[in-house]
Amino acid sequence: MVNQKTAPLAALLLTLCFTGFPGSAQHAPDLVSLVNPLMGTDSEFSLSNGNTYPAIATPWGMNFWTPMTAPMGDGWTYKYDDHKIRGIKQTHQPSPWINDYAAFSLMAVTGELKFQEDDRASWFSHKAETVQPHYYQVYLADYDVVAEVAPTERAAHFRFTFPETDSAYLLLDGFFKGSYVKIIPEERRIVGYCRNNSGGVPDNFRNYFVAEFDKDFELTHTWTDEWTLQPGTKESEADHVGAIVGFKTKRGEQVHVKVASSFISEEQALLNLSREIGEDTFEQTQAKAHVAWQRELSRIKVEGNNQDHLKTFYSCLYRVLLFPRKFHEYNAEDQVVHYSPYNGEVLPGYMFTDNGFWDTFRAVFPFFNLMYRDLTKEIMSGLANTYKESGWLPEWASPGHRDCMIGSNSAPIIVDAFLKGNVAYEDINILWEALLKNTNVEKGRPYSSVGREGLNFYNKLGYVPYDVKIRENTARTLEYAFADFAMAKMAEKLGEKKLAQRFYKQSQNYQNVFDPSTNLMRGKNEDGTFQSPFNPLKWGDAFTEGNSLHYTWSVFHDIQGLIDLMGGKAEFVRQLDGVFTMPPDFDESYYGQVIHEIREMQIANMGNYAHGNQPIQHMIYLYNHAEAPYKAQQKVREVLTKLYAPTPDGYCGDEDNGQTSAWYVFSALGFYPVTPTSDEYVLGSPLFDQVTLTLENEQTFVIRAENNEPLSPYIAAKKWNDKAYSPFVLKYEDLQKGGTFTFEMSDQPNLEDIDTQDLPYSWSLKSK
Repeated sequence: MVNQKTAPLAALLLTLCFTGFPGSAQHAPDLVSLVNPLMGTDSEFSLSNGNTYPAIATPWGMNFWTPMTAPMGDGWTYKYDDHKIRGIKQTHQPSPWINDYAAFSLMAVTGELKFQEDDRASWFSHKAETVQPHYYQVYLADYDVVAEVAPTERAAHFRFTFPETDSAYLLLDGFFKGSYVKIIPEERRIVGYCRNNSGGVPDNFRNYFVAEFDKDFELTHTWTDEWTLQPGTKESEADHVGAIVGFKTKRGEQVHVKVASSFISEEQALLNLSREIGEDTFEQTQAKAHVAWQRELSRIKVEGNNQDHLKTFYSCLYRVLLFPRKFHEYNAEDQVVHYSPYNGEVLPGYMFTDNGFWDTFRAVFPFFNLMYRDLTKEIMSGLANTYKESGWLPEWASPGHRDCMIGSNSAPIIVDAFLKGNVAYEDINILWEALLKNTNVEKGRPYSSVGREGLNFYNKLGYVPYDVKIRENTARTLEYAFADFAMAKMAEKLGEKKLAQRFYKQSQNYQNVFDPSTNLMRGKNEDGTFQSPFNPLKWGDAFTEGNSLHYTWSVFHDIQGLIDLMGGKAEFVRQLDGVFTMPPDFDESYYGQVIHEIREMQIANMGNYAHGNQPIQHMIYLYNHAEAPYKAQQKVREVLTKLYAPTPDGYCGDEDNGQTSAWYVFSALGFYPVTPTSDEYVLGSPLFDQVTLTLENEQTFVIRAENNEPLSPYIAAKKWNDKAYSPFVLKYEDLQKGGTFTFEMSDQPNLEDIDTQDLPYSWSLKSK
């Protein structure tokens, strides 16, 4: 909905936004309108259709805002099928499994004062709800109030439209686990802090907030623990407090609230508010947020006739551009500073957080390295700061180290950025020192998820044993081997020949957990025998949120080596096919229940292929390595069109910080980074007729798909700048130069023989 009074301002800002973008600014499509932030919100504990919430934010913003349908502390904060809203909260939640921190909320009520979260909850309808990345509006039916919010990076502008009443209230809920509020009527202001968290914070952790109103308060109350009302008070501090301000309103009267927060201080929160909103109107704040999204979404211009595909693409791209969030601020001298979630100090430099590298090393960070090189440099500086402040690299941060997932996946993330020139010179040595520490030191890690659990076994035996009480051991072995491959490439680039030799050798450790009797990866005991009994359908145990059929393919860097272990390409393809053609059988005994990842695999009707979780998402592309690219093309197109939709149930599992979305974004373009740290992207099946990538070096890379029909997923021929092109990969350097790549699509698979030199990267091929 466009406010006619602000349309000229919005048009002006959009014109400014499009300066330098290919084509006329006047005819630029409103890509923000194609995004559905509700995609993935129809989820629950037992079944994830994304496990998302509508994030009203700017790209990578320090704070998001979202409506709350669930109680305080519930990780499923907004469920599409819920009927009541308890408030609109500032959130930093990256996942319901990690949960939230530093949250507080605003809520409007009229008539009888209701402030307890269940009592104050208002009925609402999606029919009277507008949800866009830059703007949220909802009708609170119980109170005849329209609530709206528009975001900035560290602030937000609220607008509440009230009925005629003598009893209009706005509530600021500071949440539990420690909060403080102070009402300052003469300044029309509420200040305070909240301390709620789910771990990963120092003792002095606080989120300081300030809320400025444009209407005088006629009454003030606070509440304290156990929802105890304190009438007429202006200040409260306890485990859970909140503030209430009241006034009389005329019908249609709008009350504005400008809110900002800071992890540094109340003064910094005020500075954030002044800098990011200041005297701006609601319409101006909304328009600026729209510009921020339009600018980023427009980096990829997609053309096609299927509106659902367009909406799905830009909804996924929106998710890719949310995390990791900025955790740094700008002080009075405009210097970049941050509160450290690792040591509690305020320090100079960048800091990013809310990311699980087990998920995002696969496609999110490769996407940033391709499209957002400057951002990547800032993120790398933030990782260097994390190491300096905590002594370790993060693997799951929210906001500090969290004990979640496995692996040593900071290595491929850092190395991929380094090899592509996206690490600042002053950060290289710090990050290399940090990576080496991960490979050499097991003692002193703050959590098992940090560094390498089982490192001493791994370095001694070449694998993490099954029988030494280290969970998910075979998955760890496989992920460490890939991390070692990344380490080898960085060592080689740095001229560290001995270290490169060490890590290239260790990168072959995946072979140590390959069982030739089953042609599968399998847990291995300390004495060298394989675990027994062995059920390849057993989830967990030796693996992480998957089974042997999923993790056997986790040899990102040496698929040819895996092909050789399996006995050749024909057997390799047969086993790939088998994952899709077998029934969706499973063994859930390790967990004692059917976890949601299992159920999502079961109901997708793709056999044992579990696209809803990360370990297997690259698997389809491996057909290319075995000279059967047509099978990859057919299955990529099937997943793109079957398992994704721009709807509340639009994902087939956890979205996970942009990773499941990044798979879609890359795959819809027609290629995917199977081997992060390599310079190659493996070809799949492009979804759209034409895509134009606008790179940061101002080059444009155009992807065309001729004869691209719904039943034509196969590549008949390929051209680079109108010249025949035979490889089944695209090179990073070629994309950065710009140009045009053309797919000629067909409804029939291309069964022509493939030259070995046209196959994707494998260490076993390239090292010979």
